[in-house]
Amino acid sequence: MSKDIISSRKQEVPLQDDSSNVFLQVMVCIAVFLFGVTLAGTLSVNAMVKTWNDSILGALTVQIMPVVGNNKEAMTAEVLRQQSKAVEFLNEWPGVEKATPLSDKQLNRLLQPWLGDGVDVSDLPAPRLIDVKVKKGMHINFSKLAESLVKEIPLASVDDHKIWLDKLIKFADSLRLLAMVVLILVVAVTSGAIFYCTQTSLGLHHHVIEILHLMGAKDTYVAQQYARKACFLGFMGGVYGLILVIPTIFVISGLASQIEGGIVSETTLSMMDWLIIFSLPLFSCFISMITAYYTVKHTLIKFM
Repeated sequence: MSKDIISSRKQEVPLQDDSSNVFLQVMVCIAVFLFGVTLAGTLSVNAMVKTWNDSILGALTVQIMPVVGNNKEAMTAEVLRQQSKAVEFLNEWPGVEKATPLSDKQLNRLLQPWLGDGVDVSDLPAPRLIDVKVKKGMHINFSKLAESLVKEIPLASVDDHKIWLDKLIKFADSLRLLAMVVLILVVAVTSGAIFYCTQTSLGLHHHVIEILHLMGAKDTYVAQQYARKACFLGFMGGVYGLILVIPTIFVISGLASQIEGGIVSETTLSMMDWLIIFSLPLFSCFISMITAYYTVKHTLIKFM
């Protein structure tokens, strides 16, 4: 048989009858499912960190502590007076875009998760809050601002959220590192399964491959047949895994939306994130094809 005749045939090695085909598809399906869920979590963490940076780094909070005394009206009036004075002071500070005092309704909404419904903030010795937005690209010396503010308004204190944000970012970085380890392990285990399935198949079809070599077939030709079959199995396994991933993401998203406070519930996947997730079958197809191809090439050197 000439080389041209060999090239014209699609499948000389009977790979469609291998008992490992179903096992390989199941393994790829499980791998894509684990990979997809972990990847979605990683992308969500990235979106969460971006949201924190955008909403927190460009803002700070000023508290006006309540006045202690027996005359409630006088105490409230004094706190409101210092709040107005603080707002005026902050609006004149370089780099501040706008300082806005929070209303009783906004304070009630902030305290509701801890105090429950039906609690009136005006009846409590709660601090008044001022939301301060910083101009884009501006850097404010928070220590100097806090020192100057306290001199003018003794009941005021500044919180720039930096310490809290740094801790959250460190936590997010740890989650990302853990996710990357999981992704690498999933790829390694899947590649290992493809490697051993391919080697097993080569052992089963050893005599067929020997005949092909006698007829002029090269190792590359045999490897291409295995690569095409692995590519198909990897793609189909990836599709099945993706079918499981999509509803799982929405279930987890639904559970996250029930968390009070909005830190997790506000996190959503972008269009680019979804495109990455939907490309997983192509990724599993590529990994399966490359692993099978080089496994055959490496193994046939030892066999022959």
